[in-house]
Amino acid sequence: MRYQKSVQIMSNHGLIIEERSRDIGDFLVGRLIPFRKKRMVGPFIFIDHMGPTIINEGNYMDVDQHPHIGISTLTYLLEGELVHQDSMGTNQRISPGSVNLMVAGKGVVHTERTPYDLRNGAEFTAHGYQIWIALPKHLEDIEPEFYHINAQSLPSWTDGDTQFRLVAGNGYGKESPVPVHSELFMVDIKTESRYELKIKGELRGEIGICIVKGTIEACNDLIEEGNMLVSKTEDSCTIILQPDTHVILFGGQPLPEERFMYWNFVSTDKDKLESAKERWQNKEFPTVPGDKTYVPLPE
Repeated sequence: MRYQKSVQIMSNHGLIIEERSRDIGDFLVGRLIPFRKKRMVGPFIFIDHMGPTIINEGNYMDVDQHPHIGISTLTYLLEGELVHQDSMGTNQRISPGSVNLMVAGKGVVHTERTPYDLRNGAEFTAHGYQIWIALPKHLEDIEPEFYHINAQSLPSWTDGDTQFRLVAGNGYGKESPVPVHSELFMVDIKTESRYELKIKGELRGEIGICIVKGTIEACNDLIEEGNMLVSKTEDSCTIILQPDTHVILFGGQPLPEERFMYWNFVSTDKDKLESAKERWQNKEFPTVPGDKTYVPLPE
């Protein structure tokens, strides 16, 4: 059976979630989680797939000032470049394969934009993932922090013609230098030929598989790009990556408490969401130095 842009329950194994497209200004992004039948995968609570989108004059990325609480945001690009600025004074450019991790904690504001030197009329492709990782309950109100880790610093290895990169967390006997606050993993895998992917004993906790490109075979089903497979168990069935396939694995141990989400705010306490709403409406959050933009609270 072949799944393409569909949502199905895989009996005894897991869930297939289609990528649901939506517009953010001039960009089309695909929302993977949260999904009505699966709100989180391990501590991962939100994943947006950006692009691939052709960037040119009149189509630059400009995400104005907006706030976060209770999470870490992880930006991972496959193509293109962005500049991150935040209320801590960070001004950091990110290129493909590198990681930007912003720990929002009790509250932070940031922007993301196409670098000014790339606003020259030339075309390029923007493609990547915006990810939110829920903080453990006792760390939801920590001071904000920001980290940038170059692609060259991330553990990378090969198995035949299959390439692995450990973006964050622990997996396959390796540890990423990206500072995380719970037990999790994020692994980028590309293969040129058919490859049997080993998961048992290599990754712990719930497992999500984003199919960036190509097709995977799981439990005798073919699942194509634009879908995400969520496994109910780390002892999942055999996963076969078809030739010229690119996947991103993510997940980890679930957090024990329920998370509530409103707009860009995440917390174990609904009162904190209400407080964050009021703070943003009253313009009580810190701001990005030199930036006067403001994204209103959704009605």
